[in-house]
Amino acid sequence: MLNALSAAVFGFLLGLKHATDADHVVAVTTIVARERSFARAARIGALWGLGHSLTVFVIGGLLIVFRISLPARVGLGLEFGVALMLIVLGFASLRGDATVAADRDARMARGAWRPVIIGVVHGLAGSAAVALLVLALIPDTVTALAYLLVFSVGTIAGMIVVTSLIAAPAVYGGDRVTRFQRGIRVAAGTLSLLLGLVLAREIVVDGGLFRPMPSWSPR
Repeated sequence: MLNALSAAVFGFLLGLKHATDADHVVAVTTIVARERSFARAARIGALWGLGHSLTVFVIGGLLIVFRISLPARVGLGLEFGVALMLIVLGFASLRGDATVAADRDARMARGAWRPVIIGVVHGLAGSAAVALLVLALIPDTVTALAYLLVFSVGTIAGMIVVTSLIAAPAVYGGDRVTRFQRGIRVAAGTLSLLLGLVLAREIVVDGGLFRPMPSWSPR
């Protein structure tokens, strides 16, 4: 059991930690590695956090209010969506490394919704686990929803810090880190691709996504 103040502090700190999960960092690095501005990198982090928090609060909130749980196949399906997204992001990052966009501003405008969509997908996959944790700690519905809101704010703040740190070498190094920046993009793309494949295998083979009786534990 947590009182209101403890729940707020714990929720914010857990939200900060949640932003640093491996799949989150790898996914966002594929789109932040090219940035040479703290402001643009932080904006990407904030957009990812908003997309993630929106789905966690809405879906997680519904699970808390109605005291229901997602069916195993639905939960596995949502996590499989994250795996597919990581594969696509990794492939796009590796492919994009070989080309240079002619109009950076236009590319940024087209990609404005990219971090939001990535955040939404991650939020859908993680909302059940967050809801279960909240229900275990806070049986009161109103307090649980408040915790979920604070958790979401912590996640947004955490991702802003993460994306700013990713952009730091390019901001301070300027042209001297162009090769290093390219290396980060290649590494992020490769990790995203491999992580997506590993997660997809776990979900299909170990979780039995396409079997009659799938097995799933929210994480």
